[in-house]
Amino acid sequence: MPHVRFDWGSAGAARARGGALVVVDVLSFTTAVSVAVERDVAVYPAARRDAHAAALGGEIGAVVAGRRGEPWSLSPAALLSAPARTRLVLPSPNGSAIAAAADGGVVAACLRNAGAVATWLRAREHDPVTVVAAGERWPDGRLRPALEDLLGAGAVLAALAADAESPQAATARASYEATPSVPDAVRRCPSGVELVSAGFAQDVEVAVDLDAGDVVPVLVEGAFRRAL
Repeated sequence: MPHVRFDWGSAGAARARGGALVVVDVLSFTTAVSVAVERDVAVYPAARRDAHAAALGGEIGAVVAGRRGEPWSLSPAALLSAPARTRLVLPSPNGSAIAAAADGGVVAACLRNAGAVATWLRAREHDPVTVVAAGERWPDGRLRPALEDLLGAGAVLAALAADAESPQAATARASYEATPSVPDAVRRCPSGVELVSAGFAQDVEVAVDLDAGDVVPVLVEGAFRRAL
């Protein structure tokens, strides 16, 4: 097994050097990506819903996702019925921004596909593997660590069972393994409570469906697609 690292946010992703970069944004970017790619939707990451995202959508003939509640959004539950072979620009300031800024080798992981991602990484012997929890943002723009992303990263690390892992990776893995009920922890964390309160409880339920998906979304030519 390759050496495995764990880090946080865009700064942590920027520290990755070579190998595979596994981005985890459980509520909700990478969960949305996993659901969409299962439906054979090509997902183009973007940091913001702005003129650049609109221009990208126009250039490639893609739909630009809007806010939750609109037909196309970061809502994993809504994407469960997305038409196949659609192109979707999916902006998000956390996981999507990290993926859009990366040089390559990006994999979208979440609780739904942690086992599949780990199996795919093991088969290809990427070295090193950097697992990055996207986190959220405080009002001043600073990174706010998010429990759901720590647990999602820990799920990938536990399934990888690497022989060589950094102390941070070992701690993230142990956090996941020591959590009695990961779904309940995600439901009760601040991001989960916020979504439920806003009427998007089904998005949380899709996100906590452990290993429900077997598709590995890989960033290829600007879009997340099903890994071969």
